[in-house]
Amino acid sequence: MQLAFAPELKAFREEAASWLNAQLSGPFKAICGQTNQVDNVEERRAWEAALGEARWSVIGWPEQWGGRDASIAQQIIFAEEYARAKGPPRAGHLGVELLGPTLIAMGTEEQKARFLPDIASGKAIWCQGYSEPGAGSDLANVKTKARLEGDKYIIDGQKIWTSMGTIADWCFVVARTEAGSVGNKGLSFLMVPMDQPGVDPRPIRQMTGEAEFAEVFFDGAEALAIDRIGAEGDGWKVAMALLGFERGVSTLAQQMHFKIELDEIIAAAKRNGMADDPIVRQKIAHAYAGLKIMRYNGLRMLSDGEGSADLSGAAYTYKLYWSQWHRDLGELAMDVLGQEGEIGASEERFDGLPNMYLMSRSDTIYAGTDQIQRNIISERGLGLPREPRGK
Repeated sequence: MQLAFAPELKAFREEAASWLNAQLSGPFKAICGQTNQVDNVEERRAWEAALGEARWSVIGWPEQWGGRDASIAQQIIFAEEYARAKGPPRAGHLGVELLGPTLIAMGTEEQKARFLPDIASGKAIWCQGYSEPGAGSDLANVKTKARLEGDKYIIDGQKIWTSMGTIADWCFVVARTEAGSVGNKGLSFLMVPMDQPGVDPRPIRQMTGEAEFAEVFFDGAEALAIDRIGAEGDGWKVAMALLGFERGVSTLAQQMHFKIELDEIIAAAKRNGMADDPIVRQKIAHAYAGLKIMRYNGLRMLSDGEGSADLSGAAYTYKLYWSQWHRDLGELAMDVLGQEGEIGASEERFDGLPNMYLMSRSDTIYAGTDQIQRNIISERGLGLPREPRGK
């Protein structure tokens, strides 16, 4: 896909790069290159609002909902230029990339009108209420319960590893609404306001020194019945559709961030003399080749039908591939940095490549462990018999 050679796409790239570079070297210079998702909260909210006002926030959405009806090529270009300009992680990414597309595909017209404008304009930050203690990657083993009383659901339970749970305005929650149900039956998909009695987010401090995640306790929290996406009991179907959007255009921005990290490793190797080490050179070449494979696979995945809840074979393999590649890149970074990589930027925080190394250890765990990913590939991608499961 030769994105750079079409004149209209070249002009689009120049427009996107010009706006991003002007903003991130000017009014938003303080958050340029930031890696933590919960630092500088007010500046991050202002950044989301600026993206929304300039209609860069959700360019792939219909114009009716604040987007630009951008083509796949344009979305890829913007994602790449955003990463190249070192834009910070999107505080609104769970709403922009996951919930918003799910609402567009499966929500009612009333839900779209109520929620999409605030996502597009940066007014509403969302978090995800999927994982639970004791369930691990087994999303179907949901214990959080919700009972319908009149026009509201009353929610009791606990979610964990909730990114941005301490700063989010809303949470989309998978809860068990049918008493006695097990597995993926009897679940519903609810949109829950975080600012209410009965919702208690508690930050989880990581080994990097950051507190990006939270555990969230629901004790009599409320969600309106009209804020349920899909029918009662269809929560698993909606949750799986939402995860289908996780492997979309944002994968290309992720790869640009990976390229920046690899470039930093190469620069460090040249700086400290490791670039002459044949083993290090071989590992760098291997990482470079892997990144190219990742890009080609990402483009293939998108050409197979981006924006669809039905994943292609390429999409099934993507998470397993990039998580292992990035874990190895983190180890390469520490090999190159040596003792320099063992020293934090402060007494409490690691930064730069050491931070990347520590965070990469979680890549093969979150969003489905490598073991779960292999089961998904075998069962859904290849159609092999399902793994025996205990009763």
